Amino acid sequence: MVLLLLSSVLILSVLSGWGKIMESIFGFFFHGISGMILTGILGLSLIWTVLAFFVPINIYVEIPFITLGIFYFFKKKLYLEFYRFSKKDSILTACISLAILYSSSFYPYILDHFGYYVPTIKWLTEYGLVKGISNLDLTLGQMSVWHIFQAGFSGFSDPFLRINAILLIVYTLYIFERKSWVQLCFIPVLLLFSQSPSPDLPVITLSLIILNEIITGNKNIGLLFTFAVFIFSIKPTMIWLPLLIFLCSVLIFKPNYKNLIPGVIILILFFIKNLWTFGYPLFPIAIGDLGFGWRPNSEVLKISSQYAVQKTYDMQYTYEEIQNFSAYEAVKKWLTLEGIKSKINILFILSLALFSVFTCIKKKKIISLICISLLIKSMLVLSFSAQYRFFIDVFFVIFFVLFSHFSKKKSLSFFTVLSVLIIGILSFPELIRDYIPSFKPGNFMTGLKKEQLYKPSAYQYNKFETAQVGNLKFNISTDYPFNFDTPLPAISSGYIVDDIEAEIFPQQIDAKNIKKGFIWKNLTPLQKREAEKVMNNIKNTDK
Repeated sequence: MVLLLLSSVLILSVLSGWGKIMESIFGFFFHGISGMILTGILGLSLIWTVLAFFVPINIYVEIPFITLGIFYFFKKKLYLEFYRFSKKDSILTACISLAILYSSSFYPYILDHFGYYVPTIKWLTEYGLVKGISNLDLTLGQMSVWHIFQAGFSGFSDPFLRINAILLIVYTLYIFERKSWVQLCFIPVLLLFSQSPSPDLPVITLSLIILNEIITGNKNIGLLFTFAVFIFSIKPTMIWLPLLIFLCSVLIFKPNYKNLIPGVIILILFFIKNLWTFGYPLFPIAIGDLGFGWRPNSEVLKISSQYAVQKTYDMQYTYEEIQNFSAYEAVKKWLTLEGIKSKINILFILSLALFSVFTCIKKKKIISLICISLLIKSMLVLSFSAQYRFFIDVFFVIFFVLFSHFSKKKSLSFFTVLSVLIIGILSFPELIRDYIPSFKPGNFMTGLKKEQLYKPSAYQYNKFETAQVGNLKFNISTDYPFNFDTPLPAISSGYIVDDIEAEIFPQQIDAKNIKKGFIWKNLTPLQKREAEKVMNNIKNTDK
């Protein structure tokens, strides 16, 4: 926790400095330290995304950017911006920040941390964006912009990968600067995402900031749309936000399509990144085939698609059973899943219905556009893979609109009570395991360790085996399905099984240079024997 505090002070200073630099390019999002920092996040993320095509985002990239950010922080005397808060608000902000740092110091427990976030950041810091990386491990084809941003600070500024905690502190600064008190109610829930560089936290916080700016009359459509597309590039399920800004620009504000150009440029960069790593413009959907030789095998994509359908039903039915559901059965079984998932699904439908009724009663154009955008996003998610993690942001948006009138006192009371509950769960996870056993992430929470008060908790495993199929020599974690600290190149055991079942296997484009990328090839008889030997080892290990 102490080291996190030092890391936060450093990174907030750097982001302030870069925000000042970027404001000369993008203009002012809004006046204040939080607006400056957010502009810095936007600028650094985009710069590092471009650089990642050519070089690893490692300490040699980090040092000059840190130096320049700190230089501008002191040259422009940006530290004076922090003195603009009242004494009372400064104390409250400090207390909330300490709660954030404490919560983020726990061991990561979200499984994607080990199977997706950390492996992605390892590839970015060691190689940058690698062509056709999805052929090695399909999950890596996402390469979220947020993980590129995290990679840029992972050398020495934030080796603990707690950038989400720093963003939560920025979010707190924003709430007090803009006096959007209802948003204090969201921080306790978001504490659950602060131990990992989960893209869910930035897209939720940033979308709520954008939403508040729209509602309170910020007319800088160009920068609002730019941020909205940036949020979409972090997680494409946030499609509703750029759609909302576009509708507002056309139907509420005077249309000026030149304002949309920066956002369109970011969108193009997002598509190019996906084409480079995945072979298609939008991960993980195989649409917009431009014929690139490094796109994934169709059979592997089919297996992934079937798995996504099963995840919709929390893996409680086989793919064949789901395919045989009638439309009525599909909806009924989704709403009656065993465990907490069904309660979340029901609440989702009820929330959308309630918000639609609220919209009809209010008859305000901005609320109507928010509702339309959310309904479009919800229909897309429900038709693709109706997992709650794809629509969790909808709950925050609806709560924000319905209860935007919350006073500071009421919001602080709500924050305090809920924070005590969430921090209690993180510290003593037996509570949630006993009372909500179907909440699976609770099984991976470890509780309070005294060491974390100094240094945030992090796992080390580092047990792996090395194998070779064709020209690809790779590592695979033993007795564990994920490769969060396995030396690169590493492949998850699940994808090895999928590849062998499809009778293909990833190969390096250049056997002497991993950076040149990966393609898939059909297995030769010799390679098939090599691959089957690897698969047999995996199955024996599983036993």
